[in-house]
Amino acid sequence: MGLLGSKNPQTKQAQILLLGLDSAGKSTLLYKLKLAKDIITIPTIGFNVEMIELERSLSLTVWDVGGQEKMRTVWGCYCENTDGLVYVVDSTDKQRLEESRRQFEHILKNEHIKNVPVVLLANKQDMPGALTAEDITRMFKVKKLCSDRNWYVQPCCALTGDGLAQGFRKLTGFVKSHMKSRGDTLAFFKQN
Repeated sequence: MGLLGSKNPQTKQAQILLLGLDSAGKSTLLYKLKLAKDIITIPTIGFNVEMIELERSLSLTVWDVGGQEKMRTVWGCYCENTDGLVYVVDSTDKQRLEESRRQFEHILKNEHIKNVPVVLLANKQDMPGALTAEDITRMFKVKKLCSDRNWYVQPCCALTGDGLAQGFRKLTGFVKSHMKSRGDTLAFFKQN
């Protein structure tokens, strides 16, 4: 049993997949949330894994997978046993917005994350010309693509931390509900 589990046996653990194109701000926001301070990051080659506990009853193991083109081809390998997806969008990178949308749509088709809750983080809201959360929702066709699951689009800024806690709290609520419904389904199958 891990450290968190030994401290509080009531704590459930959830696997969270953190994806988005390179330079969207994934690692910056992860470490801002985890450490509550600014750190300098470099593009992630491979992945980072951190545990975050926003509330006592659920700890999140966050898999921050690199967003370079070569890494995107293996994103699907990280989907198994995932309880939630956080997809980070650079709201100022209008040249690659369509590529980001395509990658988002592609990962949602992965069988292992069917019905898994999704939070999109519309990052870099501190920058001039950043698209709003409503713009991202519309452009990424979130209502259509995520009609089979809980979803939320949160404006945020990884550098200041604005919006990060709110986005991850929303995710935590979704994940708890998802795990409970999945647990009820598993209990049903075990009984029958």
